[in-house]
Amino acid sequence: MASSLKNLSVHDASKVPSAKKMRFGIVVSEWNEEITEALADGCMHALLEHGALAKNIIKTYVPGSFELSLGAQWMAENKDIDAVICLGCVIQGETRHFDFICDAVANGITAVSMKYNKPVIFGVLTPNTQKQAYERSGGKHGNKGVEAAITAIKMLGLQAELA
Repeated sequence: MASSLKNLSVHDASKVPSAKKMRFGIVVSEWNEEITEALADGCMHALLEHGALAKNIIKTYVPGSFELSLGAQWMAENKDIDAVICLGCVIQGETRHFDFICDAVANGITAVSMKYNKPVIFGVLTPNTQKQAYERSGGKHGNKGVEAAITAIKMLGLQAELA
């Protein structure tokens, strides 16, 4: 279902494992800061709500969404991090720059996940407008940061289940 038709923050809490023993790295893009800080706040709130301990969450910043992949790699290299959550926002502009950045970020984040065999979550908004970004970072469509946190917890739960 398209995100324009649902609230990204709605989830069944009974299907989310406890995050009490999980350790998270959050990498946040400074570009579009008002949006990315709202994503980070939603992410932190969701992690804590599902039992993560504040001491088990490391948050760091990179200049823009393009740098999320390398920031995620540095986080993933840390043996004390179980999952990395990448948060960013790339808004469509008048040039193809949007396409190149979004493609590079998606592929980079996927590559880091596969290289380190850890969940590396793509919490990057790719809206057409600033309004759409606001709607997905705490507005009428919820908060993609919450969705990213829940995804990280669920993936770690799945990993434990399959081990």
